[in-house]
Amino acid sequence: MPRHTPPFESPRGAETLIDVEDRLLVVRAGEGDDEAFAVLVRRHSASLLALGRHLLGNSADAEDAVQEAFLSAWRRLPEFRHRAAFRTWMYRIVTNRCLNILRRRARVVPLETVAEPAAPDVRSAPARVAETDATISALATALRGLSAEQRACWVLRELHGLHYEEIAQVMNTSRQTVRGRLFRARRSLTEAMEPWR
Repeated sequence: MPRHTPPFESPRGAETLIDVEDRLLVVRAGEGDDEAFAVLVRRHSASLLALGRHLLGNSADAEDAVQEAFLSAWRRLPEFRHRAAFRTWMYRIVTNRCLNILRRRARVVPLETVAEPAAPDVRSAPARVAETDATISALATALRGLSAEQRACWVLRELHGLHYEEIAQVMNTSRQTVRGRLFRARRSLTEAMEPWR
């Protein structure tokens, strides 16, 4: 006997209440309800800004990317067909904007433009804090060494907790490609962080 599928169930399980609410808000926003879209913006801004900061490395660029993404989403609402959750759709738009910015950036930074790290003040910062700061800095450098696509997959999975299928939707690629990018990213990061173990 075939299993009955509840009306809001996705292949990975039941949609969350937020997904259902988002779906209704998107319909209302698509009909011209500015307040419905404002609710969506407030609901998703923090996670999208965090995604932008993780991918781009600074808040200013992240804010620009997210603002442009919301403007693009507002204009494209009539074409949104609910094949993915609104959150996944927005992650895709923001990720694409960030990847475009990363591709435009120069891959090689002249040595003279890199600031010399400040020496820690041993009187106010214990050795543990200095070591943690150095480890975080090393991880950030290692992340910058990944390809833009690998970095995006890693950030979406490890920092934002998206499932492989969601990442594939965000990145407009296959689940297998996501798995490969994550494998290569994790291997590169493990090698880069070996001295910090």
